[in-house]
Amino acid sequence: MERLTFVKVGGKIVEEADSLHALLRDFAAIQGYKVLVHGGGRLATQLAGQLGIESRMVDGRRITDEAMLRIVTMVYGGLVNKTIVAGLQALHVDALGLTGADMNLIRSDKRPVKTLDYGYVGDVKEVNAGLLISLIRQGVVPVLAPLTHDKQGHLLNTNADTIAGEVAKALAGHFEVTLVYCFEKKGVLANENDDESLITALNRYTFRQYVAQGIIQGGMIPKLENAFEAIDAGVKQVLITKASDIHLGTGTRIY
Repeated sequence: MERLTFVKVGGKIVEEADSLHALLRDFAAIQGYKVLVHGGGRLATQLAGQLGIESRMVDGRRITDEAMLRIVTMVYGGLVNKTIVAGLQALHVDALGLTGADMNLIRSDKRPVKTLDYGYVGDVKEVNAGLLISLIRQGVVPVLAPLTHDKQGHLLNTNADTIAGEVAKALAGHFEVTLVYCFEKKGVLANENDDESLITALNRYTFRQYVAQGIIQGGMIPKLENAFEAIDAGVKQVLITKASDIHLGTGTRIY
């Protein structure tokens, strides 16, 4: 089975020109088929603040009202996505930027209100794997923004880690998929203030222990939950690593 490397990048990396260029250079050097999924939440928060719109986060998830939906659509689907595509083209990578609405790539349902109303946030229900497979086999590198749609004309803000996990799972039956979550740290750290406290491997049992002890918290929890679901669905391996190390295979390995 052919290999496919699925890279999710977010945080400061996509928001600063130098770190983004370095990431795209390393990504371009990855051999074989590949897909890139990006975030951009800090830029969205920054722009919202400049426009006087409050940003609310709960357990690493953004509350998305109508005003915030407009912000994330502009930032994710526009500024960040097309900046990445242009950067990859400069490196001779034939990239195509997509949201979940483009060619019905990813359909979501608006998250139901339970104890909390997340607003216009989507839970992924269907991935058009055939479309991506066709593009990938043509030598196109899809660049996916964290926006989906409900097939009723509404865009939905969708966590980029979730999109990476769901799309990787949809492709796992067609490729040998390595899913890489990369950000500014070496991986999952036992002490967020100590860059050398890398946790090199995690299974479900040790993950639950670290969460109970408060060592793993915040946005890292849904990131790791997505990683375990991906492994269960046939993704060969999941790696959480520093953006500058994506070509080294180091970091926290999920098994």
